[in-house]
Amino acid sequence: MYKKHKLGYQKMETISIKNLLSFTLMSYFLMACNAPAYISGSLEGIESNNLKIYLIQPENLQEVAASYFGKVVDSAVVNPDGSFEFVNAPKTKEPLLLELALQEHGKFANYFQTDNPTISNYMPIFWQFGEALKITSTRNGFQKDFYIENPSKTNKSLLNLRDINLKAYQTHLEGKHWQVEKGNELMAKEHAILQYQKALINFADSTQNLMSSLTALRWVSPENDYERIPEFLVRQCNKWKRKQPGHPWVKQLCKQSEPAKLPVLIGDAFPNIKLPLLTKDTVFIKDVLGKRLTIIDLWASWCGPCRIENRDVLGPIWEAYRNSGLQIIAYGLESDESTWRAASKRDGADRWLQASDLQGDDADFLKNIRIRTIPANFILDGNGVVVAKNIHGKALSKWIKNYFEQLSRF
Repeated sequence: MYKKHKLGYQKMETISIKNLLSFTLMSYFLMACNAPAYISGSLEGIESNNLKIYLIQPENLQEVAASYFGKVVDSAVVNPDGSFEFVNAPKTKEPLLLELALQEHGKFANYFQTDNPTISNYMPIFWQFGEALKITSTRNGFQKDFYIENPSKTNKSLLNLRDINLKAYQTHLEGKHWQVEKGNELMAKEHAILQYQKALINFADSTQNLMSSLTALRWVSPENDYERIPEFLVRQCNKWKRKQPGHPWVKQLCKQSEPAKLPVLIGDAFPNIKLPLLTKDTVFIKDVLGKRLTIIDLWASWCGPCRIENRDVLGPIWEAYRNSGLQIIAYGLESDESTWRAASKRDGADRWLQASDLQGDDADFLKNIRIRTIPANFILDGNGVVVAKNIHGKALSKWIKNYFEQLSRF
């Protein structure tokens, strides 16, 4: 009797435990089914049933805002009514910068339209474990019309950056078409791009939010080309290594900002390089500096904007200030001496110092100052320190005039 009773008791206990476990698992299942999606929303203007939104995780700084990079962590079908929801949250409790990308069937999940924010198909967001994001936007203006209900502080900052980026694009670049084979139009295009970039640079320099600052940095150049604005990278590194030195993306930024990887910066002493001149003499830069100011000009006979700069800008500057302490040292990316000599004479550029190693764009001079793009220039004070750089056209003439006017007051 005792054994039979005991066995019966144990059997009942086992059945009760199984029932309890089943009930618990079913409860969790029902809770999961009823729980809101961690990211959901709706799109207006849906005209196709072949739309998906992908959730992309950039795994390093260079993958932010970069097409065909980043890890796909989830996807959501856009329903005919425009609704969508993600259910597979990233398996991390650390806050993440993620990117939502709207794609038609057949497009790569991580393809980003980076050239035009008015029609851009992706938007960076900041997500934290346990947070539910409710999003609305439109089919044809995914980034432009992107909205987050009750956004966090970081998402507010990202939305603000989006607005600044959009306005800067519409002001300086939208609808503009340049015939770049014309030298003056190429320089006009570069100037417009720089004005657009400055809006993003000013945001990154002023914000105290790391993720939106680094997103702005990447939007400045999705191609990762900061040759014209290396000082911006240095400022960003110095700023964030004080505030968040342990963040891996800050470490990556500062590695990219090492002086050996950047062109000569404003505030640096220009390298005292030995140069062979058109006159067959050889000089060190330090020995031929202007008493007041020196323009180091990088040009080539085949560079249309450079030739225009020679004739219309540098020539008048030379005549106006050569007796007031101005020097111009031009370095030609040339490989043929006769072509170089003829172009210098035709432009009247042989009036100032002309130098070249006749090694084209493989010259050691370019490697020493880490420059790949021309026209380019560095403006040095009487001690050979860079006080300005890459100023061209009327802006250069105005800068030089103001500089000498200020000197005359002292």
